[in-house]
Amino acid sequence: MENNLEDRTQIADLINGWIHRDLGQWEPLRHLFHPDGIIEITWFEGLFSEFVNGSMRMGKSDLRTKHLIGTPDITFNGNKAIVETNAVIIGENVKLNLGCNVHNRFYDLAEKRHGVWKLLKRQSVYDMGTFTFPLGLVEIDQSLAAKYPREYAALAYLLEKSGFPVNRVFATRGSELEQAMKAQGQAWLNG
Repeated sequence: MENNLEDRTQIADLINGWIHRDLGQWEPLRHLFHPDGIIEITWFEGLFSEFVNGSMRMGKSDLRTKHLIGTPDITFNGNKAIVETNAVIIGENVKLNLGCNVHNRFYDLAEKRHGVWKLLKRQSVYDMGTFTFPLGLVEIDQSLAAKYPREYAALAYLLEKSGFPVNRVFATRGSELEQAMKAQGQAWLNG
């Protein structure tokens, strides 16, 4: 089966559809994933439908986020595709006057079912990040920030201080976790 421009466009639209999360458009967000789709990111692991519910809770909190999404790199095998996309996660807790900018790559498994591409699994690799100070410097609990890998310590700190704890270590650039994620993705793509 040859993949064409329509396949690429459908997948790119899924990736760009993350804007629905930033805008609080929950119903369009739900349609990016297959019903059995899962997501594994810093503050949430599980079914995508539950992630949307969690995002709704986050949207009512002091934490604000925005994602700048790059152009996806897509590798096809029939009705399956691996999609890797550069992104920047911008976060701010308006009560703490503290923010972060974290560069990551979304690592998505997409599948075409009944002629329609949707995401099946979303994971993230964290490349680098930093704190931001929208209204001037504020004190950081460095021992709390040091609990997390440097690449996403600022994001994890902000999430934890906002009531969305990070409960395990996630893939960072070049880590064994990234290598294992990509090996599992390739096995799925070729299986």
